[in-house]
Amino acid sequence: MSRVTIRVLVLVAVIQLPQVLLVRTGEVLAIRTLGYSATHAITAFPVPVAISGPQASSSTYRDLADSLGIVVNRSNPVENLSFVELRKIFLGEQSHWSNGRRISLVMLEPGKQERQAVLAQVCRMDDKDFDKHYSQGLSSGEIHAAPKTLATSAEVLKYVYNVPGAIGYLRVTEADDSVKILHIESRMPGDKDYGIRLHQKAGKS
Repeated sequence: MSRVTIRVLVLVAVIQLPQVLLVRTGEVLAIRTLGYSATHAITAFPVPVAISGPQASSSTYRDLADSLGIVVNRSNPVENLSFVELRKIFLGEQSHWSNGRRISLVMLEPGKQERQAVLAQVCRMDDKDFDKHYSQGLSSGEIHAAPKTLATSAEVLKYVYNVPGAIGYLRVTEADDSVKILHIESRMPGDKDYGIRLHQKAGKS
């Protein structure tokens, strides 16, 4: 069977199946629904594509849609952070990356569901405690810079893309390959035991 015939058959199969395409591009797990051009998805991403049944795809999509990705500039050499390391960064207790570049934390504005999830699961604080922590730290000199606050995930993406030392977060479904998604405790968004979600799993604290 020729390569052209195989490609045509794959395209037909993709168009027919009522499911979600999951395309892994390096560190970023991009979600392509069937509303996305199947031809473009295959030609634009010459990497392994996992296509599973409708039930499995639905479950995987729910896990991804509920996951928050910790994103950094693509030039950042860091690939994985522990929860302890991540918490230090978000609380301003670590000011520089391993390459000496200053860390620039970006947060979504108060009231955003993503912000509340990160505060609860990473910082173990609410907005009031978080603001108090930074206010006291900046006054004492223990913290050198306050987080930058932005209104939308699109602004977070743009900021992280443009600032080499930046770190932020967003729904993993809103990430793209302009940024790098970090492993947290050696797990990626969508993994069974990934720990940063919009809705915290029962039994997690």
